[in-house]
Amino acid sequence: MKYNAVIEVEGDSELICKTFEPEAKETNGHRSQYKVEKTGSGVKFSVKAADSVAMRAMLNSISKTLNVIEKSKEVD
Repeated sequence: MKYNAVIEVEGDSELICKTFEPEAKETNGHRSQYKVEKTGSGVKFSVKAADSVAMRAMLNSISKTLNVIEKSKEVD
């Protein structure tokens, strides 16, 4: 089976894209990959994975990084 997911995040699209773009280039080609696109009010992640374990791992990675961004904005 192949898995696909889309995550839309509202917020500082510049910061989010700047944070995720290097990792997106690095992880592509493995069991999972994602693309980050700016939208009108934030960003959209398009995630693809070869299996459910790889999908879960990628979604967890994205979620944890977004959490770090969110917490760092609270400190400002």
